[in-house]
Amino acid sequence: MRDYQPTREAGLAQLEAFAPKAGRAYAAGRNTDPGPEAEGAVSALSPWVRHRLVLEEEVVRTALSRHAFAASEKFVQEVYWRAYFKGWLERRPEVWLRYKTALADGLNQIEKDGALRADYHAAVAAETGTEGFDDWARELVETGWLHNHARMWFASIWIFTLRLPWALGADFFLRHLMDGDAASNTLSWRWVGGLHTRGKTYLARADNIETFTNGRFRPTGLAPSAPALDEAEHPAALPAPQGDGPPMGNYLLLITDDDLAPETADWPRPAAGSLILSDPATRSPLGVGETAAGFVGEAVADAAERTGAAAGEGEWGPAILSAAEAAGVKEVATLWTPVGWTADRLNQAEQVLRENGVTLRRVLRPYDRAAWPHAHKGFFNLKKQIPKLVSTL
Repeated sequence: MRDYQPTREAGLAQLEAFAPKAGRAYAAGRNTDPGPEAEGAVSALSPWVRHRLVLEEEVVRTALSRHAFAASEKFVQEVYWRAYFKGWLERRPEVWLRYKTALADGLNQIEKDGALRADYHAAVAAETGTEGFDDWARELVETGWLHNHARMWFASIWIFTLRLPWALGADFFLRHLMDGDAASNTLSWRWVGGLHTRGKTYLARADNIETFTNGRFRPTGLAPSAPALDEAEHPAALPAPQGDGPPMGNYLLLITDDDLAPETADWPRPAAGSLILSDPATRSPLGVGETAAGFVGEAVADAAERTGAAAGEGEWGPAILSAAEAAGVKEVATLWTPVGWTADRLNQAEQVLRENGVTLRRVLRPYDRAAWPHAHKGFFNLKKQIPKLVSTL
């Protein structure tokens, strides 16, 4: 079983260990989930990359340093799927609000419907009797990670076989995944259910599961079809964010668990002070699992040790304002917080800062600035730009 040490050093070591397999070996084996005790063909870098302990561009550069683009293309594409999902949600933040509304509705449904409540609790307790599904539910809670193919099968069974509200399943993932991410998680669940690519769903099939789990599972009783869920049309895409300019004078560096390697960014001068804020419990109204919370907490501690940042507590607005006053500055700079629970908290805090004459600058990394303009429709629009994008890294 992999050891997920939540430090930048451990993430870079995992990247180096995986790099020789980032070419054709990855392309051939990436869809096979051999189980939590086996290494498999995937990189398992997602917990580090999600919190930017390791940067996407570092992953891509390392892969291309060991393999020709033709050999590593499939792996590089998978790295850019993260940029696609993040950019897509940045340009349609209303879809994050729709998810939160759907989650509230789902929680209300299980409160009122005893049969649905029983089915939901059986699913999250790994007691449905569905082979594979129950195993993945246990693996998720115990390890904080799932193979991507298992995530797809799980979401499909949740929606189409168990007929549970999709947002409750997305919330279950967010509460327990070490790589829990607003964009990747929300949009992946929406894709399985036919809401992201309108009408296109993903149907979990017993023969496919048997093949790609090396015969470990062949569940019975799966839904024979996957009729798409429905909702209002997607909102029109907003322009891709460009971020704010760098701080003009002395500034406080604000670090969040969306980007825990601020020392890799290009700052105009050293910060007058630094503050680190994190609140993984706000991922869900039901709280966050022990493994996921532990990974984030230790990752934050690693970033604080590397950067010398002080840990803030309480409401974010007053905490940031107090740190800015202690540093004697009127500017706060932070690396961009993508749409999600951290951005929600920062948006609230910004109002407090503005009322007290403090400017918040959200600085966008060049990697995101280059990729997000192409994340306005399907992944193909970004995919065809990948050769050009990697040439600039």
